[in-house]
Amino acid sequence: MEKLLLIFKDRELRNKILFVLGVLVVFRIAASLPIPGVDPARLKALFEGSQFLGLLNLFSGGALDNLSIIMLGVGPYITASIIMQLMTMIFPRMKEMYQEEGEAGRKKFNQYSRMLTVPLALIQGFSLLILLSNQGIIANAGFTGMLVNLAIITAGSVFLMWLGELISEYGIGNGISILIFAGIVAGVPISIQQAFLSTSASQLPLILGLIVAGIAIIAGVVIISEGERPIPVSYAKRVRGMRVYGGVSTHLPLRVNQAGVIPIIFALSILLFPQMIVNFMAQSDNEILRSISTAILSFLSSTVFYGAAYFILVFLFTYFYTSVTFDPEQISSNLQKQGAFVPGIRPGRPTAEYLSKIVTRITLVGALFLGVIAVLPIIMQAVTGFTALAIGGTSLLIVVSVVLETVKQIEAQLVMREYE
Repeated sequence: MEKLLLIFKDRELRNKILFVLGVLVVFRIAASLPIPGVDPARLKALFEGSQFLGLLNLFSGGALDNLSIIMLGVGPYITASIIMQLMTMIFPRMKEMYQEEGEAGRKKFNQYSRMLTVPLALIQGFSLLILLSNQGIIANAGFTGMLVNLAIITAGSVFLMWLGELISEYGIGNGISILIFAGIVAGVPISIQQAFLSTSASQLPLILGLIVAGIAIIAGVVIISEGERPIPVSYAKRVRGMRVYGGVSTHLPLRVNQAGVIPIIFALSILLFPQMIVNFMAQSDNEILRSISTAILSFLSSTVFYGAAYFILVFLFTYFYTSVTFDPEQISSNLQKQGAFVPGIRPGRPTAEYLSKIVTRITLVGALFLGVIAVLPIIMQAVTGFTALAIGGTSLLIVVSVVLETVKQIEAQLVMREYE
């Protein structure tokens, strides 16, 4: 309560939080404006029988279930970010821009991601519109109607990306993550209502058990997200004139989960993309292509394949993103330049190898935990038959991680206020 009072007493922090809330209101208004020619009854029936569209709706921040003008959500921007991150592994110039050129390099890198978002939004939007038109959900208005709808949803995706950038710049927290978080939270009341309406009194112990499991999972996510491995660091003594500088000991905190919620988002993007392509091909007039696409789609949609692929992708992306964001060579070089060293380890190359070994070990714990939490709802759904858990694990991970990150940023602002 004391911190809450401090937040609303501090004018700058209060304005940032109110700005974020204002942007979220605009986001929810845009999410309620449908594109022209939508058949609501058919749309509802399609969503009830498709887990693929449910996951796609998660990325749109809850804006796809009524085919709103921002139905693509931040999916194209996330895909563009994944492609740009992969570029840093392939092209040394891109890695140098992202890691070594400071703020100016990151701004240029982010600008390339934004530019790549537009063609990706056009491709994803066209595929989705064709898929929905063939299902009879969007009234066939010919080439002109398709072009108008494509322009609307592409502009909506870019608009949503801009809102996310505004939150990051003028508000609190990561804008894109907060928009996804807001879409998940907005759907919670309806999900709870549907769960209670579809369950009987005999399932009450099962529901209570699931609530307890949910609380335990939240606690586990918090513990892993906050877990650190401190590396002791000592600074060499330096004599300047009559004064002695340095000689202090501190530690370098290495997080158990360096990547945060990004592996979950990356893994879902990779899983959704082939499903979208195959869904598009399944509507073809060619009977052979249609039968092949249907067979591939049934395989991709199977619980075993989906769960295994999801776990493996989350595991691999945790290592991948950690390697992109944490460079042991650079950390070692910075420590050496500052006259610092890890006790018992030589500066330079041996320090980099030591840090790399520690990060590899602790990331294994974080990657396994994220993978297990991601597929746990799928396993529980298969065991209990309770369908309300379709995307629970993913949503839970995103919500908890976003809340933790936002709370940390607010606390950092409060600490700065105390210093002032």
